[in-house]
Amino acid sequence: MMALRLAWRELRLIARGPAFWLLLGLVQAFAAWWYLLLLEQYRSHYEPLVVRVNSPMGVNDLVVLPFYGSVLLLGALLLGAAMLAMRLLADERRSGSLQLLLSSPISMTQLAAGKYLAALGCLALLALPWILLPWTLAFGTELDFARLLSAGLGVLLLVAALAAIALYASSVTAQPATAAALTVAIAVALMGLNAGVEAVAGGDDAIADYLAMLSHYEPLVQGLIRSSDIIYFALLVLAFVGFTIRQLDSLRTQR
Repeated sequence: MMALRLAWRELRLIARGPAFWLLLGLVQAFAAWWYLLLLEQYRSHYEPLVVRVNSPMGVNDLVVLPFYGSVLLLGALLLGAAMLAMRLLADERRSGSLQLLLSSPISMTQLAAGKYLAALGCLALLALPWILLPWTLAFGTELDFARLLSAGLGVLLLVAALAAIALYASSVTAQPATAAALTVAIAVALMGLNAGVEAVAGGDDAIADYLAMLSHYEPLVQGLIRSSDIIYFALLVLAFVGFTIRQLDSLRTQR
């Protein structure tokens, strides 16, 4: 219950500022623009070609898949995570208000859980337009609803991982800008880990492939739900929340 109260308190504090609402508006605008652009490209270019060659491909492959796999989606979530990292713990450390929480009887696990739930709620709200917009295609064509559900799950799992990364980055520094930069650095490193190792080593690496976030996100976007991908994201969340708890325990000891 204490974690939920802390999460509600944090959500109210975030909602009072204009930054989150401005970001939410920008994300919705970009999501709508990208969605309409993909629809127009499909209607004017791809649909006549698909009909001409009698291809089985349709909106599920040429609209839904590029929409969920867009770099715009990843960029919007990264921006949201970076903004939250500036607020969650770093800003409280800088202002000194975190000392009040550290000196209270609340456990560091409850504190980390409350902050994480708040970050998760904010990022999920940012991702909501990306999850829901493709469902509007059901009014005019046949959709692969299994793929939509799988892609939506993938977005939510990605959101959960980014929220945990933002929380940890916010716990290791009292400088909000540094927390934001660290969040982006960790997330980008995890997303492109396999590509970086492949470029350096000149070949695939099984460990790097497993550790890379996009290796587990892309199958979900394509409609393939695997227990290994869900377990990966769950372990990633537990790891970064656990790192945060250890960092908070260290700060409490140093106080």
